[in-house]
Amino acid sequence: MSTMLSRRAVLSGAGALTLAFSLSGARAQMAAGEVDVPPKRGLPGSLDGTPRLNAWIRIDATGAVTILTGKAELGQGLRTAILQIAAEELKVPFDRLTLVTADTGRTANEGYTAGSHSMQDSGTAIRNAAAQVREILIQEAARRLSIPAETLHAADGSVAGAGNLRVSYGELVSAELLDVDAQPVSKLTATSEFTVMNRSIARVDIPGKVTGGEAYVQDRRPEGMLHARMIRPPSYGAEIIQLDSALVEAVPGVVKVLRDRNFLAVVAVDEWTAIQAMRRLSTLASWSEEAELPDSAKLADALTVLPSHDTVILDTGKPGASGKVVEGHFARPYLAHGSIGPSCAIAEAADGAVTVWTHTQGIYPLRQAIAGMLKLPVDKVRCIHTEGSGCYGHNGADDVGADAALIAMALPGRPVRVQWMREQEHSWEPFGPGMVTSVRAAVDDAGAITDWHYEVWSQSHMMRPGQSGTLLAARDKSDPAPPPPPIEIAQPEGGGDRNAIPLYRFPNSRVVTHFLPEMPLRGSSMRSLGGYLNVLSIESTMDDLAHASGQDPVDFRLRFLEEDRARAVVEKAATDFGWSRRPPLPAGGGYGFSFAQYKNLEAYCAIALEIFIDPEAGDVRIRRVNAAVDTGEVVNPDGVRNQIEGGIVQSASWTLFEQVTFNRKRITSFDWSSYPILRFSSVPERIDVAIIDRPGAPFLGVAEAAQGPVGAALANAIRDASGQRLRQLPFTPARIRQAFGR
Repeated sequence: MSTMLSRRAVLSGAGALTLAFSLSGARAQMAAGEVDVPPKRGLPGSLDGTPRLNAWIRIDATGAVTILTGKAELGQGLRTAILQIAAEELKVPFDRLTLVTADTGRTANEGYTAGSHSMQDSGTAIRNAAAQVREILIQEAARRLSIPAETLHAADGSVAGAGNLRVSYGELVSAELLDVDAQPVSKLTATSEFTVMNRSIARVDIPGKVTGGEAYVQDRRPEGMLHARMIRPPSYGAEIIQLDSALVEAVPGVVKVLRDRNFLAVVAVDEWTAIQAMRRLSTLASWSEEAELPDSAKLADALTVLPSHDTVILDTGKPGASGKVVEGHFARPYLAHGSIGPSCAIAEAADGAVTVWTHTQGIYPLRQAIAGMLKLPVDKVRCIHTEGSGCYGHNGADDVGADAALIAMALPGRPVRVQWMREQEHSWEPFGPGMVTSVRAAVDDAGAITDWHYEVWSQSHMMRPGQSGTLLAARDKSDPAPPPPPIEIAQPEGGGDRNAIPLYRFPNSRVVTHFLPEMPLRGSSMRSLGGYLNVLSIESTMDDLAHASGQDPVDFRLRFLEEDRARAVVEKAATDFGWSRRPPLPAGGGYGFSFAQYKNLEAYCAIALEIFIDPEAGDVRIRRVNAAVDTGEVVNPDGVRNQIEGGIVQSASWTLFEQVTFNRKRITSFDWSSYPILRFSSVPERIDVAIIDRPGAPFLGVAEAAQGPVGAALANAIRDASGQRLRQLPFTPARIRQAFGR
């Protein structure tokens, strides 16, 4: 017979948990960029900055459970993984949970969704919060029923016990019950008892994307919405010297032409009218252009002679060349994010406040920047994350959000949608910075590395919002906000010097970072920051040292790797690939191997691959790839594989195809023909991803783990096939033909 309590008896007069919660304790990562702030309370993950349990978990009187995260879904499968974590620890069915992602009006301030921190920060916070909420509910049921808590357990959104006793969470919850701070230690579900975590659950964000539903901010069409288009300057530093907008203002359907010095936009009742008006207005505006960009063909030389702030980040032993020396300079161009859909935002102003629906990676920093630009109190700006069709870092999302907010304030009462055009996205987004590295290393007759000297030149990889001057709109207005000083992200995570310190152990090593405050092109955060080029440079040099000393590249790496988890991924990738028994390849064939731990702090990833090159055409075909990854406790294995597979494809595209081009005045890679990316015909023919599960280990970020290892493995395979080391990215057909002597 089921033992049930009346609602009156259980609630004892206390209402359901529907009160608003305070974010006054939320941590501020505005200036810290992708770097976690130091712990304040010793609580797990983001609980340290926002300790109140009801900031993360809400339960109402019906038993409906809402999970809140300050992180954003960027296509990495975060929503699904967070729901799995909450379902596992709360013992509530996955499909009965509701998730609210980043919203300055509802969720905790978790800074940026960047640097592969989402699972470490938010996933950890929600797992611990859910576990503590579960135990609080069990204790509350025990108190009300006057029975030992040890006789009760949570199941199916209820507290259950012997004799069919079952009390729903909705009956137990009250306004005060979860309005408490989290504790440092939680009673987490053991891996052996998982029923939801470590399962490949289908992603909740996919159906809308593949069926044409409202999946992205670009898809939203609120009632009464106006359409706006920007007229951006033709180049950095350009100024409007003449504009007569009367002809455009007279076009039927045009609502307003908005100009504030160099901020120029047109607003219309429908999108096509806005686009046509934008094109016409562009021809009527005259600009002065004075920007002087470096010679793009000599970008590496230009970067290495800029004034720099130099820091020695590793200095051990007595570096100095001895033995067989391997040396060279590696260079990468500026890279575009290549978002499939141009950046877009919707804003609506009313009563002196503005709400922005945006695909920014940092809703709270963007709110602060927009508030400063509009000279509004911060609480008059609300930013709600709405997924955008493309990301990979600091693209144009923040800028278009500021555009929309500024235009909406001039047209209060109606939503305003702003979408950039493709040429604006490719010309004005903050690029992944161009970089240069220099390596000099030596190996002795016994095959030991006796010397390692490494240097890296890079501008800031962190110019995200927080200050108004990071936004194009704020710079273009008549009262412009000055660009903020560039931020140098410190080790151990690093910016341009991310992964510049090898994980290998050398007796004599020195690593120097040259931080460049001056910025030839607008640059900021892009997937893996400096880790991509640093890993490519280090792993290419490791291969060259192995060849110089007559050692197998995998055995050589293992010789200098001390950490067990690092060795495990190297051995797994090599075994799955069949590295030790790989057969000789015909002319044009090549094998490549590489390894890194992202930031030397997060997921471990090793890559083995096989390629074939047509020497006459210079085309690279990636025949097969084996990846091994260790990302700690696994929540969704398929999600981990998705991230590694995506990283493999994107890194291959960077390595073989992508570069921002420019002349002395303008960006010239303003469309897909001038900025080619990897096409379906060049996707690897086969990818296999092995996951090394670590039950009970902390979550490690995985989204950026493959970027460096894939580029390095490709570089090593090209050297294996051609006999020549390429160091200037991308490895275009022309450079590959040259390597083959064609």
